[in-house]
Amino acid sequence: GGLKVKGELKRNTVILSVSDTGVSIPDDEKQYIFTPFYTTKTKGMGLGLAYSKRAVDAHDGTIAFVSKAGMGTTFTVKLPLKQDT
Repeated sequence: GGLKVKGELKRNTVILSVSDTGVSIPDDEKQYIFTPFYTTKTKGMGLGLAYSKRAVDAHDGTIAFVSKAGMGTTFTVKLPLKQDT
């Protein structure tokens, strides 16, 4: 499947989206996707998305995803711009 990366700035928020057209995330796995050590890959450690969420949270941002069967998955990260004082 293909990969698409998009970045934009809206109202002092940086929005980054990463989409693929591969296999979607099954509904019964969605609740665990950010859990450390949870993986469905044979060689995966299950830390990538857990670390990503921790980093985004540390910068007062959000990370979310939408996954549709047969259409792929899109992860969206929103990070507030910090005003220098």
